[in-house]
Amino acid sequence: MIRKEIAIQLSSGLEARPVAMLVQVASQYESEIHVISGERTVNAKSIMGMMTLGLLAGEKIVVTANGADEEDAIKDIEKYLSAAK
Repeated sequence: MIRKEIAIQLSSGLEARPVAMLVQVASQYESEIHVISGERTVNAKSIMGMMTLGLLAGEKIVVTANGADEEDAIKDIEKYLSAAK
């Protein structure tokens, strides 16, 4: 299992469209992927779960991935969240 803290650098934070894109990125991988914000942990492949977090630009989250392609999954999620737009 890989666990990595990532700062959200998307200017709009994780509102509807960026959440949908993040879920698409996460869904490409077999690994179980979760996002941890404070005391809450949600499945990164769940649009509804991710929307409930209401994450803003600049917030830090922890992303965990567990599975055969966990390294690639974390790398691509970090790349997406770090793409300042």
